Amino acid sequence: MRILLIAVSVLWISACTIQHVIEQDYPQYLVNNTGSTNLPRTDKASEYFLTPNTQQHRYEFRAVATGYANLWIVEFGKMLDDSLMSTDVQNAFGSLKKVSDSSGNSRGLLIFDLQSYTFEDFGAHITLKISLSRSGEVVFSKTYTQDGKTQGGKMMWAGAFGQKNAVQQSTKFAIDEILQQLILDLNNSTL
Repeated sequence: MRILLIAVSVLWISACTIQHVIEQDYPQYLVNNTGSTNLPRTDKASEYFLTPNTQQHRYEFRAVATGYANLWIVEFGKMLDDSLMSTDVQNAFGSLKKVSDSSGNSRGLLIFDLQSYTFEDFGAHITLKISLSRSGEVVFSKTYTQDGKTQGGKMMWAGAFGQKNAVQQSTKFAIDEILQQLILDLNNSTL
């Protein structure tokens, strides 16, 4: 009987699940928040590459605070790609173009390799390895770990309506902090 009850509960939750893909309106979120990031400037890189596991990343979670029937889907690679193409990041690098191959003859290729992404305790938690390659040779590599600002209040008071914005805002904050640290590291190096 207990197994039957569990099976029925799982089927009911699956049938009633509402999927929310966080990235779908993330480009508009970035446009609406242009200028909120004060990134330093650098000329150390002009291209970027997302590793396959970063580009194809998909993280799913449920949050009790916003209703367990809601399934939240974070495609971090797409969000990172959107962030790197945003006005704030493009201005910081002068120009940053995406490439489809990391073995080229670039004078400054940033390689982004996601180590982990979670959204727990009302915030995004990111570990991202970033390397700088010149003419196919890695000249800089560092792993950055950053927690986005927690968004518990937004999730508790706005429920499912605030959840998407909470994930976007916390993820953007963490990405911005990583990029700021990266640019400072690149500018302070003898590359």
